[in-house]
Amino acid sequence: MDELRRAADLAADHLRTVGERPVWQPVPDDARAWLTDQPLPRAGRPLDDLLTDIRDHVLPYPMGNGHPRFFGWVNSPPSTAGIASAVLAAALNPSCAGGDHAGVLLEHTAVRWLAQLIGYPGDGLLTSGASMATVIALAAARQAGARRDGWDPREDGLWGRPPMVVYVSAEGHSCLRKAVELLGFGTRGLRVIPVDAGFRMDVAALGAAIADDLRNGLRPLCVAASAGTVNTGAIDPLPAIADLADEYGLWLHVDGAYGALGAVVEPAAFAGLARADSLVLDPHKWLGVPVDCGCVLLRDPVTARDAFSLVPAYLRDEAAGDFGWFSEYGPEQTRPLRALKTWATIAHLGSDGVARLVAGTSARARELADLVDAADDLERLAPVTTSVVAFRYRHGADPDAVNRAIPAAVQRRGRAFLTGTRLGDVEALRACVLSPATTAGDLRVLLEEVRVAAGEAG
Repeated sequence: MDELRRAADLAADHLRTVGERPVWQPVPDDARAWLTDQPLPRAGRPLDDLLTDIRDHVLPYPMGNGHPRFFGWVNSPPSTAGIASAVLAAALNPSCAGGDHAGVLLEHTAVRWLAQLIGYPGDGLLTSGASMATVIALAAARQAGARRDGWDPREDGLWGRPPMVVYVSAEGHSCLRKAVELLGFGTRGLRVIPVDAGFRMDVAALGAAIADDLRNGLRPLCVAASAGTVNTGAIDPLPAIADLADEYGLWLHVDGAYGALGAVVEPAAFAGLARADSLVLDPHKWLGVPVDCGCVLLRDPVTARDAFSLVPAYLRDEAAGDFGWFSEYGPEQTRPLRALKTWATIAHLGSDGVARLVAGTSARARELADLVDAADDLERLAPVTTSVVAFRYRHGADPDAVNRAIPAAVQRRGRAFLTGTRLGDVEALRACVLSPATTAGDLRVLLEEVRVAAGEAG
């Protein structure tokens, strides 16, 4: 037990001093060799020695996302409540496939709270992340669409049927394509819809694509809209997309993995979210629940149960309100206790605290956008609708080459961390603000580092 206390002290020391260290630093050759080349030990070692190794060889080389000047991808710092409860979840170590025990029962509450936070009228389950949640959602869409057409893809497969088509925007996340490929639609069954000047799905182009596929004998199945894209934080025009989905009888899926929690403070910007047949959000993103923790919500969870359950329908008791085992709603059989850290994070913050977190990081992003707008050498590339700012450095003989080089140079210097992307036909920088500890001074440091890196890149 003394080792557990020491581990807790190491974690607390790491969190307490994270802002004083480099955001990220390259792993030197000797440390890399220790991390990757250790031989399998014949005899075991004392746990206290292993904790020393972790202190000396692991904690000094983090990804960086706990630091207030980490602006890369969509990776949040972990919530303190989530960290503390994750240790207890590991101590319990249950499988949350189902059954009458605390981990399973608490998952129902955690999922219900997530749905209530964003105003979604459905139920669901926790997953490893948005990728698995998207597979579940699109499998439910496939099952529901096929059943509506009078066949069962679980029994028949997809052979001999009109090809099903899924529609995503050009800014849609890659997990949508992965799900389309895994579920047998193939990339030929994927329609990439162009975006407007605000990087939102073009609804007219969507309607035209659906009509064209119908004329060609295909089966439009699902439109996957985004509620907060990774590149710019854009929110697709959900009400208009929902209208089109209703008109053509399509399943409406919303990828809100990163952005859906924005509905807590700006529900009008997310109007139409509640009309989705399925919705994905990641508590391990904006909410700060320690990885891994995603969530899939469904208006009618029975569709996912039909897609995955091996329990005969005649043994189900929906009339009595029996949700069944969570393992009936997705591919995972042995499921970890994700609910405890999710419940603890939300309970510690309360809905007011969640709103403050979302509003505060969004306000910091707007501050960063204002700094970019006021600078002669920087250019903002997209509206700021959540907490992502997409921009670029203007100058240099080859601005694309300069902007492509900036992220790695900033990361190596260790004072800040941002990532790059491509928007339209230009190289771009993107900063995602997720840490409640980020200050206005941190934003200025980020832009100072961008300028230094741009000078190094020429």
